[in-house]
Amino acid sequence: MKYVYETHLHTVEASACARTKGEDYIDYMKGLGYSGIIVTDHFFTGNSSVPKDLSWEERVNIYCSGYEHALEKAGTDFTVLFGIEYNFYGDEFLIYGVDKKWLLDNPDLEDRSDRYRIYDKVHEVGGIMIQAHPYRERGYLSEINITPGVSDGVEVYNAANPDEQNARAYMYAKSRGFKMTGGSDIHYFGQPDMGGTVFDHPISSIGEFVSAFQNGEGVPVYKKNITNPDMDFAAVDGNNILTETDKSPNLEVFWH
Repeated sequence: MKYVYETHLHTVEASACARTKGEDYIDYMKGLGYSGIIVTDHFFTGNSSVPKDLSWEERVNIYCSGYEHALEKAGTDFTVLFGIEYNFYGDEFLIYGVDKKWLLDNPDLEDRSDRYRIYDKVHEVGGIMIQAHPYRERGYLSEINITPGVSDGVEVYNAANPDEQNARAYMYAKSRGFKMTGGSDIHYFGQPDMGGTVFDHPISSIGEFVSAFQNGEGVPVYKKNITNPDMDFAAVDGNNILTETDKSPNLEVFWH
């Protein structure tokens, strides 16, 4: 049996670009064949909807509320885990293995000037950082920042990215020997394509997810055209369009 987990998901409670409440995702994601989700809202350094004029504790409480609402709704037959999407300077990272207490205990996390400092703080508690959609090109981005020195892995399939950009991410990860994840980067219902990471055993905690990933388990998968009932999740590495490209990025690439 295969277990598919959404590793990149945003809720309206904390992400300014999202349209969906945390609790509303549960039935929807179940219906698409997922065994669980990791809520990764934009942190305060990114496209956050959390007001800045509140105390740190109040802000963290709001930030975690989308995850908490989803967790409460899920019950015992669907897994809901906590994560973060942290933005440095256009390069964004999915952080797994930290929790609300970690956020409350680190009110200096908004200082994004030193990538290695954040990386070390995450690693101190056994967490990991995965570079999300590393070759993304959007109107709000002026450059591409690739940061292998603070990466524990690479998101090689992001369903919200064009195939060509995902292929560049895959080629980068492959060339550097990075472990890989796949995700949807979902913000609302009706996204035509979806992604995830599949395991051959259930994952019940974020610690289990981190351990399994670090052990080389988990396969990035994609699902095209979710309205087609005949479509199922398929491995990214079996699709040449998602793993190979000879086109160069349009934006300048900076390595850190």
